[in-house]
Amino acid sequence: MKRIVRPLLSIVILFSTTVCISKDWNQFRGPRRNGIATESSLLMKWPDGGPTMLWCLEGLGRGFASVSVVEGTIYTTGMIEKTGYLFAIADNGNLKWKKEYGPEWTGSHPGTRTTPTVDGDRLYIMSGQGRIVCLKRDNGDPVWKVDTLDKFHGKNITWGIAESVLIDGDKVFCTPGGKDATIVALNKHTGQTIWTTKGLSNLSAYCSPILYKTAKKRLLFTMVEKLIVCVDSENGKVLWTVPHETRNDIAAVTPFAYCQNRVYFTSHGTGGTMIRFPQDGSNYTELWSSKALDCLHGGVVLQRGLCGSDSKDNWVCQNISTGEVIFQEKLLDAKGSIVCAERMLYCYSEKGTLALVDPWRDGMKLVSSFKISLGTGEHWAHPVVFNGRLYIRHGDALMAFDIKK
Repeated sequence: MKRIVRPLLSIVILFSTTVCISKDWNQFRGPRRNGIATESSLLMKWPDGGPTMLWCLEGLGRGFASVSVVEGTIYTTGMIEKTGYLFAIADNGNLKWKKEYGPEWTGSHPGTRTTPTVDGDRLYIMSGQGRIVCLKRDNGDPVWKVDTLDKFHGKNITWGIAESVLIDGDKVFCTPGGKDATIVALNKHTGQTIWTTKGLSNLSAYCSPILYKTAKKRLLFTMVEKLIVCVDSENGKVLWTVPHETRNDIAAVTPFAYCQNRVYFTSHGTGGTMIRFPQDGSNYTELWSSKALDCLHGGVVLQRGLCGSDSKDNWVCQNISTGEVIFQEKLLDAKGSIVCAERMLYCYSEKGTLALVDPWRDGMKLVSSFKISLGTGEHWAHPVVFNGRLYIRHGDALMAFDIKK
């Protein structure tokens, strides 16, 4: 395990500033799974060569997992040889501990996929082999584990299960893709089954679900092999489905839900659909559809409009009410992943370019960019902005950049 610290190369004058500390970034794409960080007092432009790198920790193994950050500790996963490990890292870049949790994905594009979900004093991981593991947050000791593919007669998919599990109340939701068990809810304390969906027999599709709370229901939204799905999270009843055929059965973008009971789904090659539903989730109305933002797996955020990258390496912004394209351009050298903080977009391309983009000026203005040169393999992990830092995972390495003003 190797840690690299980059010292400041010039004298820095310290002054009083306030950084808005959001809720902990406790799961994939943040506390609301929308890729939006509630930060303030961040740099609106980066120095040449990028913001100061505070540290880089190497030795994480193979993987595309992002990070969760809770109470000053950073959690991520990686595969060393054929075994998955959970890493706990202090905010100064020192490794606190690592614990193995079982075999990981060794097929096409080997490595870990899942970002740990942190809930109270527990961590939850779903491996690329479909095993859910619950561990203690303070030391990584195992609490329980369930092989969901075996238990629910599911089947793994071409590039391995890539779902970061969702927790609500006492339930852990996941998608093993079994017959009459496409989606299941487990007891987060014991791993025992609470419910399974009936009438669905679709495989998983690399998608991490979201929960939307109305005055009447707690609705679970996700995408599976051939369908968009809405489920009553209390009892597993399938409220409605929408046919959704995708290229290579990849539906890897977490749905985006917002006020007025609306939810947006998009997939590689297929494009996006905006849906409205009543508070009881009993039916739906399709408001619009568009192929303009057919995102592969980099996610979308809401800032001026729905923003993300398409299958042709364009970076796109769409009007959320109509689907009309506000902006579409090759801002970067490739498509990639996206998060948002303080009205700015943080775009991380699959070729390793990290960019700060202003979606409110000149369409979408590329303000600053630099190349990620450390790490290994594909640039697929989603960036995280939390507590004035930008975290970038690139295979074997995790980097922390200072982006405070």
